[in-house]
Amino acid sequence: MKEKKKGGLAGLLISDRWSNVTVSVLAVILMLLTSSLILLMMGKNPAVAFRSFLQGCGFWPKANYGGGSGMLSDLFDYLNILSPMMLAALSFIVAFKTGLFNIGISGQMLLSGFLATIMVGYLKDLSPWIAKPLVILIGAAAGGLAGALIGFLKYRFNIHEVVSTIMVNYIISYTTGFFINTRYVDMLTRSSRVCSPASRLTWTKVPVGGISCNIPLGIVIALLAVFVVKFIFDKTVFGFELKAVGTSRKCARYIGVNVQKSIILSMAFSGIFAGLAGVTYYLGYTNTIVPKTLPGMGYDSIAVALLGNSSPVGSIFASIVVTIFQSGANYMSSSIGVAKEIASLITGILLLYAACGEYMKELGRRRIEKAVDREIARMQEARIKEGPDISGRGAFRQAENASAAGRREQEERKDQKEGGEDR
Repeated sequence: MKEKKKGGLAGLLISDRWSNVTVSVLAVILMLLTSSLILLMMGKNPAVAFRSFLQGCGFWPKANYGGGSGMLSDLFDYLNILSPMMLAALSFIVAFKTGLFNIGISGQMLLSGFLATIMVGYLKDLSPWIAKPLVILIGAAAGGLAGALIGFLKYRFNIHEVVSTIMVNYIISYTTGFFINTRYVDMLTRSSRVCSPASRLTWTKVPVGGISCNIPLGIVIALLAVFVVKFIFDKTVFGFELKAVGTSRKCARYIGVNVQKSIILSMAFSGIFAGLAGVTYYLGYTNTIVPKTLPGMGYDSIAVALLGNSSPVGSIFASIVVTIFQSGANYMSSSIGVAKEIASLITGILLLYAACGEYMKELGRRRIEKAVDREIARMQEARIKEGPDISGRGAFRQAENASAAGRREQEERKDQKEGGEDR
């Protein structure tokens, strides 16, 4: 019975070790199939379209390049936008593990990027060794305070974090848009003025093998942040308390965890990573702010976090997949003549399939149970045909006991996963 339980796709879906990985891989495969069908209906070759996405990110060579650019420069540009995506996904993961849903990542990114821009980005005579750390500190502080405010509203007035973050997003968007349009606007582009090179979190026009590359500092920050979050949740009391609150607030309160404090700290912690995502995006990737426009990356990061199974390490691989479609959209659009918004459609499809993870696991459980029932029925029929011999009865009882034990194990695992419903 154990061998049968371990075999096949259904066995992988209910495996404690491989279920999350299997769900993510299935979500990507289903997304590729669905996107291919949509592209075929539009009269486009899916293989050419997906290859164009890879070419736009520097993972596949283009037919030709402009002067001073190459495959390596495209790859560094891809890493430049990958950095804030990873940090935004971490922001969502931190709140999600505490049972909170941070929809305000976009607003927190915009606020931190705006404050770092006007406080440091427009200072012309500041040394890079001072400007860059200041940008990082201001971004983390601004995002952390914005997140803490959401946590306080949740704790003090029981305002749902989804409602408060959406409202705060609008406040931040229109407030920053007002100041940009009245004080910091570039009259030519109608967006904010560019930052000084010293304050940017990207080393621009660095010659690498004869190619001019923009090397992102944010990728180092993002990778360090991934392992910091993993260490906190796996090895510290603070991380254990956050996960306890996310699993069951009543149980967490019973064992002595200060639930209200954990909610505020979790949202502040989440806001810090959203703030870091904001400065790596606005002072690293774009170097300007479009007024009254929230970054779509804050919402794409939800798809990344779900695809990565709310795991810090999983968010690295999920960010790589999702950012390929976001970063390579422009080149794909110009190559095959499809609107670049198709990338957002693909991301939405991926989010839909990633959100069906529990349903996929349930299908796997049902398939295993049906297989066990069929095996028992087969053995029962064989026993009836062979007669009531002792060995047949023993084998049948052994099969029934193994089936009952397997079902009890599945029920216990299911109860553990559903233990957070009393939050």
